[in-house]
Amino acid sequence: MNRRRTPSSASAEDLLNTLQNLTARARREVELHQARVELAQALQREMLPAALPTVPGLQSAARYAPARHGLDIGGDWYDGFPLADGALGFAIGDVQGHDVEAAAFMGQVRIAMRAIAGTASDPGEVLGRTNDLLVSVDSGLFATCTFMRLDPTTWELHSARAGHVACVWATTEGRSGVTEDPGGMPLGIEPGESYPVTRRTLDSDGAIVLLTDGVVEGPSLLIEDGLERVRQLVAAHVGASAGLLADKVLGATEVTGHEDDAAVLVLRHAAARLGPR
Repeated sequence: MNRRRTPSSASAEDLLNTLQNLTARARREVELHQARVELAQALQREMLPAALPTVPGLQSAARYAPARHGLDIGGDWYDGFPLADGALGFAIGDVQGHDVEAAAFMGQVRIAMRAIAGTASDPGEVLGRTNDLLVSVDSGLFATCTFMRLDPTTWELHSARAGHVACVWATTEGRSGVTEDPGGMPLGIEPGESYPVTRRTLDSDGAIVLLTDGVVEGPSLLIEDGLERVRQLVAAHVGASAGLLADKVLGATEVTGHEDDAAVLVLRHAAARLGPR
């Protein structure tokens, strides 16, 4: 009876060559991956502001933490800058997606918002015009954002929200909460979107904390539970400096599982000053 001959097995040399080729390919992919991570991190560092504005009665501080794994970096940002009329602008946001493209888009959003805020005093108009500009660019990305305008003479705070996570606030008198301000769609999706403005006066000594969802949401935590946890934390430490409070809030990311990057912006304010300054 004739028997079929089985194919000759690969030699040890062939197996070794295959293994070397696979190892070299994997090394190249790892190096490329690492290079993109480092580029995204560099873009992130360069595009975030080196300092935030302060005025008598107001401390501001911000913190950023990259994701622990992979290329989940580059989407979150914060900003703060003086406006031509003496008011202060503050923003925090999160670009959909990650990697170098998200970091670059984040820079576009931040620069566009700064430029528009220089000619538009209404936060809703700032977000609306930024949105239309980003839609015209047609990058395929979008961003959530909260923009605030603080008048340091009246202590009036005007804010607008584009699909972004709510803010947390607390006063030294013992009150605290999570804002329920209305908002519009994220930036860069549909032209002509409107963004309602919420107006409030900072009539008590306290703090307002803006954050991204990486602080309050993750595999280990629902966003509602994360916001409540941050509310309790801010209420417990509302008398601390803006920097210390920002550190405390950023530390809350440990509970989320922290797969996303995270940003925190704290406005530690005195009560509204009545009468002549």
